Formats: sequence, structure tokens, C-alpha cells
Amino acid sequence: MNSPAHNTIKSALALGTYDLKGQFMLGSNYTFLVDVEYEGETYQAVYKPCKGEQPLWDFPENTLAQREVAAYLLSEQLGLHIVPVTIMREDGPHGRGSLQQYVNYDIEYHYFNFTVEDKNLLKPVMFFDILINNADRKGSHVFFENETHKLYAIDHGVCFHEENKLRTVIWDFAGQAIPDELLAPLSQADGWSALFANYLSLTEVVALQNRAERLLTSRIFPQAPRDRRAFPYPPL
Repeated sequence: MNSPAHNTIKSALALGTYDLKGQFMLGSNYTFLVDVEYEGETYQAVYKPCKGEQPLWDFPENTLAQREVAAYLLSEQLGLHIVPVTIMREDGPHGRGSLQQYVNYDIEYHYFNFTVEDKNLLKPVMFFDILINNADRKGSHVFFENETHKLYAIDHGVCFHEENKLRTVIWDFAGQAIPDELLAPLSQADGWSALFANYLSLTEVVALQNRAERLLTSRIFPQAPRDRRAFPYPPL
């Protein structure tokens, strides 16, 4: 169940006014830090305009922001709550784009130097990445919020492709049984079409449902494939 704070942030991102405060210089696509003003409060968010996306040969143009929103919606649908609040706005400073809650975290603390205890908390992320067919799960894309140590995962623009493109640094649980509590929501996958109608193509939704069915059947975290590259580059 979402907290009142979560719902407030969701309302702020959907209804607030926002101004550019800076640009994130790392990454292939234009990404901006913004301040969102809503009901007398200021919230920081990450704005990714569609027209700032670099074209990719294997993904339809101007769809990466939509995939960011789809990832958030699926995380909520599954009860994982690992993707920061993400919505689509049509009225951004650079046009249509995704707007995502900014989370404060230690950028020096990432997958490659997590404690053993924190790495053991990553099963939901590996499960999620398999399901969304994440083509770029770098070690810096998963972190813990400073104040709460809550687990988050970000950067889902290159996900949901109908072809198998899973590339991730998180293969720690390969061969292990997937916990039943992660699998349980997949029984409702047949009803996901309406949820993603505005963000994914029909073939992508069908592929997502097929991946859910395969996970329900195998109930095992898969091994890394050996016939293609299974890790992102760069890994961090």
C-alpha cells in the first residue's frame, strides 16, 4: 500500500509547476533536474524530454520516456515499489517527457560495493529486470535512499522490447527459486493490456505477458545467456 507521502509526490508531479535547475551531464539522452512547486512545497524531480532522446536502432524513436512510466506502473502493479514515482507530462520546458521523483542517495555506494546484506535485498530487482527485459541494468542504477535505506531502481528507458535483450549486472540469484510473493501478482498478467495501452505497443505488452507466464512456469531465476552479451557496457 502506498504511503500518504507517495501519493502527495504523485499529485505534485502530475499537477505542480516546474522549472529547470540543472542538467545531468552523464548519459546519452538529455536529462534535467527540476524543482516542482505544489501547494506551497517544493519537490525535486528528474525530467526526461522525448525530443532529447538519442535514436536507437532497435527501439522506436521517442518512446524511452514512455518506458520509464511503464516501469513505474509495473513496479506498483507488482507491489514492489522500487521505481520512484514517474509520470508523463505534456507541458515540460522541452515538451512531452517523463517526470520522476528525485531520490537522495550516496552515488559512491552502488552494486559493486554493496555489503553482502544489501546485495541479498536485490531479488526483487533481478525479478523485475527479467520481467521488463531490461537491456541496461548498470550497477549505478540501483541504490538505497539516504534517509530510509529504501531500495530503488532507475533508468528504464531501454526496457520492454519484444526480443530478448536482458543485460544486467545482477545475476547473483541465477538458478535459485523465485520467492512465491514475487510470483503471485503475475497471475493477473492477462489484464495488463489496459495498464500499458498509452506507453507500450501491443506486441510489447504480449511479450511482457509471455515473460510473466514463463516465470510462473519455471519459478527459477534464469542463468545468464552464453550466446550473447548478458552484461551492460559500461557496467557502472
